[in-house]
Amino acid sequence: MPGTLNGTSLISLFSKGSETLNLPGLAWPVELRPHPRARSVRLRLDEGRSRLLLTYPRKMSRRAALDWASKQSDWVDAQLTKIQPAEPFIPGVTIAVEGTPVRLHWDATLPRTPRLADGVLSCGGPADSFAGRIERFLRDLARSRLSDASADAARRAGVSIRSVSVGDAASRWGSCSANGALRYSWRIILAPPHLLNWLVAHEVAHRRHMNHGPEFRALEAELYGANVASARAELRSLGPRLKRIGRLL
Repeated sequence: MPGTLNGTSLISLFSKGSETLNLPGLAWPVELRPHPRARSVRLRLDEGRSRLLLTYPRKMSRRAALDWASKQSDWVDAQLTKIQPAEPFIPGVTIAVEGTPVRLHWDATLPRTPRLADGVLSCGGPADSFAGRIERFLRDLARSRLSDASADAARRAGVSIRSVSVGDAASRWGSCSANGALRYSWRIILAPPHLLNWLVAHEVAHRRHMNHGPEFRALEAELYGANVASARAELRSLGPRLKRIGRLL
């Protein structure tokens, strides 16, 4: 039976083990995320999946967390009004590639394989597949840069890497499995190179420390060679826009 909040029925969905509820008064579904290290309840927007992420201490009751979230409708509505529209890959628009402005250009007479030169990323072929070709180019560029950076960081850390791949996770910029498989968001190629370097340092450091303890933080800082907190804050600030680029309207 669906749960209820203040007598109102809730629609419950399940995705990858996470419970998602449609709460009355909230524009987006709420994904519940009890966390053993959370000290307070927190609600944030996941623009990529159009849902709200509700994080709360594992010891806190589910009902108390939901009751708190149900009272945040004014805040949610205010945040939704700030969200900018998607920025699809269409000819004439300017995006950032490795932090540098690049204009997208299409000409049917040009080769289908995109080419980046002098601040212009251009390609030919059918106009209706322009966006797909641009994204594939950026994914390939990201994989190349991330593979090279990961190999270098792994060498300096004295660890091995099994593989490097790219994807488009909604809420994670990177991950490191216990067997040494690194996976990154291809969108990091849109950010300035130093943020890619920090992301790589973070994930490669997990090859020695599968936690975020003092030893992990020390290795992360050593591999990055600059201010980790500043890089983390910068990517957090740029993230929402980077995740809108290339998405359909």
